[in-house]
Amino acid sequence: AINMLGLAKRVKAKILQASTSEVYGDPKVHPQSEAYWGHVNPIGLRSCYDEGKRCAETLFFDYRRQHNLRIKVARIFNTYGPRMHPNDGRVVSNFIVQALKNEPITVYGDGKQTRSFCYADDLINGLIRLMDTPDEFTGPVNIGNPGEFTISELAEKVLVLTGSTSKIVFKPLPSDDPVQRCPDISLAREMLGWSPRVALDDGLAKTIEYFRTVAI
Repeated sequence: AINMLGLAKRVKAKILQASTSEVYGDPKVHPQSEAYWGHVNPIGLRSCYDEGKRCAETLFFDYRRQHNLRIKVARIFNTYGPRMHPNDGRVVSNFIVQALKNEPITVYGDGKQTRSFCYADDLINGLIRLMDTPDEFTGPVNIGNPGEFTISELAEKVLVLTGSTSKIVFKPLPSDDPVQRCPDISLAREMLGWSPRVALDDGLAKTIEYFRTVAI
């Protein structure tokens, strides 16, 4: 991030930081707005990612204050869609690959923890709109789908859409795994005129169709 900021300063470019909902950690506020400072364990198993993104945001705003750099900061919530890597470790790709192979679908914890899932096309549209805003608007701004689903609900949807014979198995919840995650997108609606359009069932169907065409 700091190398890219130096480059942007030198060539006088506008620069986007693809930040993350992980800056909110295991949130105590729900849904999460950009004003929320987060609840992050700085030395936990997940902290290198969480704190790395938080540090990058700090650097972006320092360059804005010190050098008047044109910055945009988007806090991206769970994104999915065609061309995901089968082994990227994300819950959507994990579930789809397991279902297509008729292998057990692994749910960590009791499956009641919630996430919001934003289709890739919606995310891209939001990022383009953010880059088109006046220089005075820097963000951070949440880009995500406010539709909230439990992990168990996601697993059931994948089973139905794939026609899989997989069974759902439950495993221990990893350390510091957030219980709830859902964006407040009021700012994106106001400043970007943006809200997601692709429903989860429709996006999953397109993603599953892609995974059927690749070697798994």
